[in-house]
Amino acid sequence: MTTATITLHQPRRLIVGAGTIGQVGGLVGATKSALVIATPITARFIERLQLPGKVEVFDAIPGEPDIATLEAALDVARRVRPEVVVGLGGGSVLDVAKLVAVLWDSEQGLADVAGPNKVAGRNTRLVQVATTAGTGSEAGIRSLITDPVKGAKIAVESPHMIADIAVLDPELTFTVPPAVTAATGVDAMAHCVEAFTNKRAHPMIDGFARMGFRLVGQYLARAVKDGSDTEAREGMMLASYYGGICLGPVNTAAGHAIAYPLGTRLGLPHGLANAIVFPHVLGFNQPVAPQKTAEVAEALGIANTAPAALVDSACKFCSDLNIEMSLSRHGASASDLEAYAAEAHANRRLMDNNPADMTVEDVLAIYKAAF
Repeated sequence: MTTATITLHQPRRLIVGAGTIGQVGGLVGATKSALVIATPITARFIERLQLPGKVEVFDAIPGEPDIATLEAALDVARRVRPEVVVGLGGGSVLDVAKLVAVLWDSEQGLADVAGPNKVAGRNTRLVQVATTAGTGSEAGIRSLITDPVKGAKIAVESPHMIADIAVLDPELTFTVPPAVTAATGVDAMAHCVEAFTNKRAHPMIDGFARMGFRLVGQYLARAVKDGSDTEAREGMMLASYYGGICLGPVNTAAGHAIAYPLGTRLGLPHGLANAIVFPHVLGFNQPVAPQKTAEVAEALGIANTAPAALVDSACKFCSDLNIEMSLSRHGASASDLEAYAAEAHANRRLMDNNPADMTVEDVLAIYKAAF
């Protein structure tokens, strides 16, 4: 077996289980100042962190954080001079927390660190507390920020952005609404599936991917049905974390490339955009990755994996979670699809990972099928 070399980064300490958010204060020790990056909703959990010293909060994080969001957070950090930065939220919050931790006391700005391995270092401790089960951002070394002028995402990747402590406390996800639980859960699965069927797939990452998409098949419907099902919520947080690990060494592929314009142009939440695209990309890639696609289908309880039936069954898996799978119902207009397709196809960072090569026409056909 010959495979490419990979490097795996994981948080220095991972804490999993109900109520574990309460351990954060004791683990960070006698810090004089902490900056918590949150949203107005996740800020309700701050007291549970039991942080010592002065705690400042920055909670102006939108669903798709942009350059202005990051600059505003950095302004607060430079005023506070925190010894520890805590990300308390979903992927958007955790991504901003990573960048704040490495940039607030640095000569570098966002433009200097865009791309892989350009961050000079980090002097501030970083704690990542996930409150959704979707992006797996707490596991990884990558951060995405939207450039509103270009309408595209800026990706920063650096081992300096790995968390000192990551916390997966299922109790923090009890209040996540069913629709968000469903969409972010499919996003977690997409991370695993796209890494699993990837041109750059690796046996070690395949192991994490399998654990992830099997957990989604086992627990996502339960978590959507009963938000306070601790076992299901914890299973989904683990699935999300495993998906986050997959993103580092292997990354996603066409599914995410096709989903991105739906986020930056149409304003769809990232998880929802991925859910709508997922069945169609799974079907497109099936001919070149039949065995792996069959494994995914089995995990999701799909018996008939004939090409046409596979897409329908994967769509049904999502729609059974009450995800509205039609782009037109989300405000897309048919006249926009060609522009989306050109933009998605140009995202070579991800498209080049896809097991089956896609033309612009192939991408457009997927948008039309999802329309």
